[in-house]
Amino acid sequence: MNQSRATSRFRVILIIIIAVVLMALEVASNVVSTPIESLELGTRDTLMRLRGVQPTSGNIVIVAIDDKSFQWTKYEWPWPRAYLAQIVNAVNQGGARVVGLDILLTEAGKDEGGDAALAQALSESPSSVSVLLISNDQQGTISLSLPIDPYRKSLKSMGITFINQDKDAITRSIQAYDPYGDQVYYNWAFQVASQYLKVSSSSNANPNSLIFNGRQLPLRNGSLLVNYHGPTATYPTYSAYQVVLGDVLKENPNAFKNKIVLIGSTTITLHDVYPTPFSAQQPMPGVEIVANAVDTILSGNYLRETPPWVALLIILVMAILASLIARIQRPSITILVLAISMVLYAVITYFVFLGKGLYIPTVAPQLMLFLGVVLPTLEQSVSQEMEKRRVRNLFSRFISPQMVDQLIETQDINSLNKRANVSVLFSDIRGFTTLSEKMSPEEVVSVLNPYLEAMTKAIEKFGGTVDKYEGDAIVAFFGEPVVHEDHALRAVRTAVEMHKALAVLHLQWEKQGRPFRIEIGIGINSGDVFVGLLGSAQRMNYTIIGDNANLASRLQDLTKTYQWPILISESTYDQVKDEFEAELADSVVVKGKSEAVKVYKLIGRRNAFESERIQPWGTQAINKNQSQQP
Repeated sequence: MNQSRATSRFRVILIIIIAVVLMALEVASNVVSTPIESLELGTRDTLMRLRGVQPTSGNIVIVAIDDKSFQWTKYEWPWPRAYLAQIVNAVNQGGARVVGLDILLTEAGKDEGGDAALAQALSESPSSVSVLLISNDQQGTISLSLPIDPYRKSLKSMGITFINQDKDAITRSIQAYDPYGDQVYYNWAFQVASQYLKVSSSSNANPNSLIFNGRQLPLRNGSLLVNYHGPTATYPTYSAYQVVLGDVLKENPNAFKNKIVLIGSTTITLHDVYPTPFSAQQPMPGVEIVANAVDTILSGNYLRETPPWVALLIILVMAILASLIARIQRPSITILVLAISMVLYAVITYFVFLGKGLYIPTVAPQLMLFLGVVLPTLEQSVSQEMEKRRVRNLFSRFISPQMVDQLIETQDINSLNKRANVSVLFSDIRGFTTLSEKMSPEEVVSVLNPYLEAMTKAIEKFGGTVDKYEGDAIVAFFGEPVVHEDHALRAVRTAVEMHKALAVLHLQWEKQGRPFRIEIGIGINSGDVFVGLLGSAQRMNYTIIGDNANLASRLQDLTKTYQWPILISESTYDQVKDEFEAELADSVVVKGKSEAVKVYKLIGRRNAFESERIQPWGTQAINKNQSQQP
């Protein structure tokens, strides 16, 4: 009971430690980069990809300064402002509602009259928006770069154009605002959206939100999470040179009508491309990221994160759930419940994201649930295995290791009770009672324990099961619980091995200055007996009973009469005579038998050396060199 309580307490402590570590990592991820944060960002990207491509508003198109346009015009970057004016004029001719120019106009163009032409084209647009730059040099000086004077007069609005990249280099947000002096400049995506909706610009900016069109818009550390509608080329895109040539309007006169037209670079050579959640291998142009951001603002389908405390609360709930699942005793059920719980939580996070655009913490809670179940379950399995080993080692000192395995693994203990054909071995030390009367109890133990250990090793060497020790007597049987068809041979080989082991003990005692000399008598019989568990509900023994077991005991007693170390029955002799030589000693009527039984003296293996043959008591059974062999 105490051990069970200690184990339960350890598992609770283990779950608490896991929860504390994960909560600490979750808190730390708000300050520094952690593996939890990286995995969480990757999980959010997976949610967006699983959601798939979403339909756009249909109000945004892109005029691309792409590789085809560079090849057609033969211009190098920066393009002449006059040519940019032609692009804007063509867009105006198509009826665009808002023209967004993703090009810095902070310095005069190199072509004469180009700035005037582009400023004029922008002024003729219903609404025109461009970008400004707030920079921070190495000395920490912050500077503001606005479009030059002709453009400031013609542009309806302007804004910052900073695109964020997270620590894994994926772009998931744009910087929503940037203060300079006493004024706040908003991202030009907000300016484009406000011009399109004809509403006032954003206000009340803080790291968590700002006000747009009278509604509070959620931010993450001052950034707007972009609700991407798909990978690159999700929005209608036209090459700039085709717009100037008029090919676009000829093919589709309504290509720009009442649309937001964003003009910007899409070529990788200008390095204005970024990996996004949809694809790290196919980067998205910055102008298309802005298109996704504008669509996010117009639709009001903002992505949001839960407050940091929510993650801590969910981890705590998962820790409690893990502790409940870990209490299930059947591993298969534990794994099934764990899998269902993890899948269910993943499904919930997906549908909450799909329906509400809300990111629920996923990685840390799932890790809490997984580790909170797996580690205690693993610890339980290890503890159970260690306990099995402890029990096996303990009980192997009383019954055979094979029997221990069967007792541990069996589902029906009654199945161990059976009638079986085995060979039974009885052994006893001749005159040990008289010898022990001359010795102290400590000396008796010092002789008897090494003897019993040596004899038991010999029995187990050939797969035998020690039934019991009765003082200096040993009862063993062969053929159960592990079935061996050659159980008679194993029993006789064991008897010979025991005889050799006794000679080794004699040599060891002589070296220790303890000249003890003992002789043993062994009787072996083969036949059917009952094998099984006998006893009371409080204590049971795995033993054998039956007439054939009694006969083995009677043969052991007859070793005194015939003064021979090993006697075997006829049934045993018939099974071993091809390997062992024996001599008929007599036909006798033993106690419990009505008919005479043949008794054989075991001589030894056939064709063995004379020194290896069994000798009568009082003679050296094997020479000194042979006795040193284990």
